[in-house]
Amino acid sequence: MTCLLYYKDAYTQEFAAVVAAVEADRVALDRTAFYPGGGGQPNDVGWLELGGQRLAVTKVKKEGDALWHWLATEGGLPLLAPGDAVQGTVDWTRRYQLMRTHTAMHILCGVVWRDYGAQVTGGNMEPGEGRMDFEFANLSKALIQEIEARCNVEVAAAHLVRTQILPREKAFQIPDLIRTKINLLPQGIEEVRTVEIVGLDLQADGGTHVANTQEVGAIKVVDYKSKGAINKRIYIALA
Repeated sequence: MTCLLYYKDAYTQEFAAVVAAVEADRVALDRTAFYPGGGGQPNDVGWLELGGQRLAVTKVKKEGDALWHWLATEGGLPLLAPGDAVQGTVDWTRRYQLMRTHTAMHILCGVVWRDYGAQVTGGNMEPGEGRMDFEFANLSKALIQEIEARCNVEVAAAHLVRTQILPREKAFQIPDLIRTKINLLPQGIEEVRTVEIVGLDLQADGGTHVANTQEVGAIKVVDYKSKGAINKRIYIALA
């Protein structure tokens, strides 16, 4: 089982680990700070120093209890075996942008749910920008400007952002824990990770976030579109 350092501390940029398994151009480690992607957040990239080489990590994916790292190599991996020591470095500029973006998405979601009662029907993000779909019958320029202003009030409020792992039964006692139209949590999951923007938003989430909303910076709604009768898409970008 891979120890997930990004859940212990999302600000971890470098870490030491031990090779757990090797397959073709990928390795599994006993511990990692690389986020494998999920919930609309892309996987991390970065580097691993192993076998005397510094190799780029191009893809990360969780399979069962292991988290695999794909490496950019020519001619195959260096000679490696389980038990070998490696050093990992996350591309921090990209990761931190994603952390700020993901928290911005939660601010948007929290404001829209609190003030307009609209559920989320989809979302996606890249470093510094994202889009989220809501069950709005209508959107207007005036309403979008109002939403943007309310989001930035919450950024400036310097809310703490907290994460917690809860037993499934306890987690689902929290009102409105699932903000998406469809519950995407696996049926057999025994524990649920929650992300709370204290005073604004609390929901199930598996991504990485900043510790305080002030770190997000200004949120700009850059576009909005109708994607159906009651499905409207809002695009945001960070300053």
